[in-house]
Amino acid sequence: MTRFTRRQALAGLAALPVAARAGTAADPSLDALARAGGRRFGSAIAWNPRSRDSGSVQNPAYAALVRRECGIVVPENEMKWQWLRKSPDAFDFRGMDGIVRWARQGGLAVRGHTLLWHRPKWFPDWLNTYDFGANPAAEAERLLTTHIRTVVARYGGTIASWDVVNEAIDHDRNAPIETSLSRAMGNAEAVLDLAFHTARDAAPHAELVYNDYMSWEPQHAKHCADVLRLLEGFRKRGVPVDALGVQSHIEMFALDPATGVGPYREREWRAFLDEVVGMGYRLLVTESDVKDRALPGDIALRDAKIADYTRRYFDLMLDYRQLGDILAWGMVDRYSWLQGFAPRDDGLAVRACPYDDGYRAKPMRAALAQSLAAAG
Repeated sequence: MTRFTRRQALAGLAALPVAARAGTAADPSLDALARAGGRRFGSAIAWNPRSRDSGSVQNPAYAALVRRECGIVVPENEMKWQWLRKSPDAFDFRGMDGIVRWARQGGLAVRGHTLLWHRPKWFPDWLNTYDFGANPAAEAERLLTTHIRTVVARYGGTIASWDVVNEAIDHDRNAPIETSLSRAMGNAEAVLDLAFHTARDAAPHAELVYNDYMSWEPQHAKHCADVLRLLEGFRKRGVPVDALGVQSHIEMFALDPATGVGPYREREWRAFLDEVVGMGYRLLVTESDVKDRALPGDIALRDAKIADYTRRYFDLMLDYRQLGDILAWGMVDRYSWLQGFAPRDDGLAVRACPYDDGYRAKPMRAALAQSLAAAG
């Protein structure tokens, strides 16, 4: 892979405004730019043997794009319990094995996502209705530790960074979410702590991450406070959490007249990040994309606004020396999860990713490149 110095990267990017420049195959990859700053750039990718029309390793064009731009990948769904463990006594590793095999062949690193998505909505049905028997705490501990040890043992030689717990906050209760596991064990903190301690025993040298979707928009203020409380509790209890995964699904569901892009709380977001790193946690951007519901339909204008918002966000995040790898949650608009999860009211496709449906680099890609080059 070609390596570029910060000076070379900046010289190649500075000639034109972001909105006018999408990028070409001759440009340094996003991963090359990230590595100049001591980190990697990557993306989620899927395993879908049923269709090549997907953001998967089976799609030759998509796979080639990921290999060209990325140094690390993460499974979009294939490591989550509802895909990996469809019954209490059986694991299905075919999809995850396929992603790991493909990544190794291309020289890409792999992240682990996720050992425990702590939300009943995303548990497999059997886990929500499981009979924990006469000694529920012991049985819940067995289910959880067996899962983590089995998955880490299989991929520990490949994966060095794990999202151990994903999205554990219940905002109505200002506390971790209650699940079948937490009810069996007596409280949710016991489940989260056990997950991290088990992961540390199984992967002593790996990076262990708590991953969540708190963000810099005003509506996330309470979420940020809840996450800080959770992180403080981990430190007080001696739980082995190394880093906070900042998902970075940044949102424009309204527009700020002062900036023309989505409202964001820069001072408060910096204060949040300062508290996180002040507790000794590292940072990762684990699932980046842009929700564009409030933007007009005009593609050129929309892409320019998305690029502007992206640059503002990553210029801030890259101020932190504690920030490690940066991963997009998909590279091509057509295959973004947001097309179904956060659709636009006008029915137009969401333009959430660095590349459009025709695999053309967008101004968002140029904004990422500028931010990475400036931080190198």
